[in-house]
Amino acid sequence: MFVEKEAGDSKGRGWIEVICGSMFSGKTEELLRRLRRAVIAKQKVEVFKPATDVRYDETDVVSHDENAVQSVPVETASQILLMVGTDVNVVGIDEAQFFDDQLVPVCNKLADMGIRVIVAGLDMDYLGKPFGPIPALLASAEYIDKVHAICVKCGKLANYSHRTVSNDRLVMLGEQESYEPLCRSCFIRETRHQSDA
Repeated sequence: MFVEKEAGDSKGRGWIEVICGSMFSGKTEELLRRLRRAVIAKQKVEVFKPATDVRYDETDVVSHDENAVQSVPVETASQILLMVGTDVNVVGIDEAQFFDDQLVPVCNKLADMGIRVIVAGLDMDYLGKPFGPIPALLASAEYIDKVHAICVKCGKLANYSHRTVSNDRLVMLGEQESYEPLCRSCFIRETRHQSDA
């Protein structure tokens, strides 16, 4: 389990933390919790999210529990480097799976600059396959937390985001009307059922 340390105390002491899991697992809530603690510790915090994620708000990062923090929407990961302040201690990045592959070098550059980087995102897509830059980011991160939802079919721990509507686009923004968290067994059963239909 990750133990919070004093962040941004000197250049060259940054690191990357990744919070990953399925939809409805509390990734954004955990990101917001860590960012709030950094603010309480009087650290300078900046938050970024992909401009395409407008489900709850165009600019704020908002959890399913409707907790929110102000953020800067960006089109590409490399824009984060251009927009981050020189005096920042902590950078938060939500919905990281929607960013391009430049997210990994961007996060590493920020950490090399002495910044604590906290990233939240889906590690698998709706097909159960590795999603976007998250797998490569997991390889670079010093700290990784995989959080779980509860399977809506059987009540076990869920780590799959099952799409309940017919749409084969990889990226499809949606919530409970389009996705449900499932455990491995229920995910296999549901995807077999859909392919047989």
